[in-house]
Amino acid sequence: MNIILIGFRGTGKTSVGQILAREIKWSFIDADEYIERRYGFMIAELFEKHGESLFRLLESDAIHELSRLDSHVIAAGGGAVLKYKNVKNLKKNGLVFRLESDCDVIYHRILKDDEAGKSRPRLTTKNLYDEIKSLMEFREPYYKQASDYTINTSKSTPQQVVNNICEILRTKGLIPY
Repeated sequence: MNIILIGFRGTGKTSVGQILAREIKWSFIDADEYIERRYGFMIAELFEKHGESLFRLLESDAIHELSRLDSHVIAAGGGAVLKYKNVKNLKKNGLVFRLESDCDVIYHRILKDDEAGKSRPRLTTKNLYDEIKSLMEFREPYYKQASDYTINTSKSTPQQVVNNICEILRTKGLIPY
């Protein structure tokens, strides 16, 4: 079984995933980084040269591969839930935690994180705040349908989120007390 983290960019999937994996002594994989290593392109470069549709195909292939692993914490890309096939693969061998944050919080996290601003492509021609707001609204039903649990990260540290996830895992008997 795997622990899958889904949610919009800036909700803390990578930070939480790395800490969680250390705590439960599992391996951590960020799906976007996996795609970049496997195909030799930065995601922004893939979007620019080949478009979003090729990226989504490569993402589906990567998720199919990653879902076959066991005892991994996997941070899925923010848009991975847009394809039913991806959700089906992730849920086949995983418990899915949705990390969510308020739009304002995500906006400020993205502005603060220069690296994400450079490495993650813009998906619309709107200004950043409006892009975040509209994409979050569009993706909301997809995230809701895909998740087994939802944790709001707006006012929590990554460690607090990890503690919440671990409590759920303990309650389900998936990790020891």
